[in-house]
Amino acid sequence: MTVLPGIYMVARIDARNFTRLTKEVHKFEAPYDDRVRDMMMKTVSHLMQCGFDARFGYTQSDENSLLFNRDETAFGRKLRKLISILAGEASACFSLLLGAHAVFDCRICQLPSLEHVVDYFRWRMEDAHRNALNSHCFWLLRRQVHSASDATTHLRGVSRAEKHELLFSSGINFNDLPTWQKRGLGCYWESVLRHGENTVTGEVTESEGRRLVVDLELPMGEAYDKLVLSTL
Repeated sequence: MTVLPGIYMVARIDARNFTRLTKEVHKFEAPYDDRVRDMMMKTVSHLMQCGFDARFGYTQSDENSLLFNRDETAFGRKLRKLISILAGEASACFSLLLGAHAVFDCRICQLPSLEHVVDYFRWRMEDAHRNALNSHCFWLLRRQVHSASDATTHLRGVSRAEKHELLFSSGINFNDLPTWQKRGLGCYWESVLRHGENTVTGEVTESEGRRLVVDLELPMGEAYDKLVLSTL
């Protein structure tokens, strides 16, 4: 099976058993740990540079999303090749960074328009926000000597406003938490001018290149939409 021409592709690459891997096997800080953030950031950066025409990368929690140029032709747009290679690249990269076995799976989202592309990344950012609020509430309760099942039960049916109040009553203002926890991280290419020198004439030269930017302060709303669209 192949992705039809003119269709935008977003690869969604998720970690397997990530909570167990990062909270039980390796005992990282909960709910967020800068070391895990950095490993996910380096993984999505690697995916942006592993042989595909990737334009925008996004990571939050245990997932990476990779937006390709609409006219990407790698491997003839064959789904089985895209899925297997991207899952393998992510698994290998994260495992090397962690120093232990880690596994990612992959699926390809086929999006017919730019509107659907924007909706997809808006959806993932909203998921990041929901995950951050739930995770901070859950681990606050865990630190108050609640079991995992009791903490889950306590939060069932609790509104967003009530979760904010739960955190605030314990001295945590959710709005003041790091932006990357609430919105995820972005990864995209930026144009740069490179200066050099002609070795024959000694003349100073300029050439246009690009560099990969990792953005820990993603904007929201229309500004985020424009950022995503600007990468294509």
